Amino acid sequence: MCCMAGSTHVSTWVSAETKQRFAVAAVRQGLSESALLKRLIEQMLSTGAGDGGAPKEPMPLRDARVTIRLVADDQALLRERAAARTMPAATYISVLVRAHLRQVAPLPDRELAALRATVNELAAVGRNLSTMTRLLHQDTCQPGPGRRDLQMMLRVCEGLRDHVRDLVKANLVSWEVGHAGQGR
Repeated sequence: MCCMAGSTHVSTWVSAETKQRFAVAAVRQGLSESALLKRLIEQMLSTGAGDGGAPKEPMPLRDARVTIRLVADDQALLRERAAARTMPAATYISVLVRAHLRQVAPLPDRELAALRATVNELAAVGRNLSTMTRLLHQDTCQPGPGRRDLQMMLRVCEGLRDHVRDLVKANLVSWEVGHAGQGR
């Protein structure tokens, strides 16, 4: 095993049961036993408990994790809602917590991409309408857009409006409903 320059080794003797419990705790944290022990030592020293000085701010944990317990029904709802958004359950929970803490509307990447595509389509429609308006105001012999062209643009606008409305409605409902579309 390679040692870091200027580092030294710390070891202790504990019961077999304590060693096993510590190993399980390390696995739960996603760390090796050595990394967990190092983290615990650093946390203890960062609080000032080991140096007799004034307490210090605890070191922030790298990859901080929160463990929660859910009843079976809530776990099922969590899996359903996360799957509906094609997200891992942990990511879904993280999005919800961040949205609550920062008071932002949760909008997953896929839905944001759909809204951006819609905005691009609306921009294209706007450019086309601008061109048509310019042609109508020109005093030339070229025929401007006809009734059929304008009806087609109207259908595109209505389709985009309906698409965005449905996307927003689905987004709102997906954060609120329970099993199979039932309310809270």
